[in-house]
Amino acid sequence: MVKQAKSGATTGKAAALRDRARSGASAIAGKIRRKPRPDVAELRGPSPDPHTNLMITEVALIGGSMLVKQAVERALLGKNYSPRKAKAILKGRSLKETMLHGAVAKVATSSIPGAILVGGGLIAKTLYDRTNARSARRKGAAELQVMAEDGKPG
Repeated sequence: MVKQAKSGATTGKAAALRDRARSGASAIAGKIRRKPRPDVAELRGPSPDPHTNLMITEVALIGGSMLVKQAVERALLGKNYSPRKAKAILKGRSLKETMLHGAVAKVATSSIPGAILVGGGLIAKTLYDRTNARSARRKGAAELQVMAEDGKPG
């Protein structure tokens, strides 16, 4: 039977476990500290300048997201309009409308309260439009016709 240790002292078995834990932790810490940092030459990119690589990445990401956004917009409008008219409607948007939509999207994606606010507003607008469906359909079609006329090549 193992004698109980006095308070503050540890038994031989506990001391052995403590020593093993410390040696294992120090071995792991040594490996972590000795891990070499990657050399700048190892980091691949089209340019050796990291700032240029970041700019290239940002342009590619933003350009790609704009193309996807335009395709989704055309597809949603294409359900009710011909592809030619949908393209004209999108082209006929004013700079003010485009900037407003971008600002609303930025608010919605920048924070959870912003997403709740914008999402709640869009739900309220949708419900309002559904209650006034006939007049909203006429008004929306008239506005889109004006946008399509503004966007026609001429």
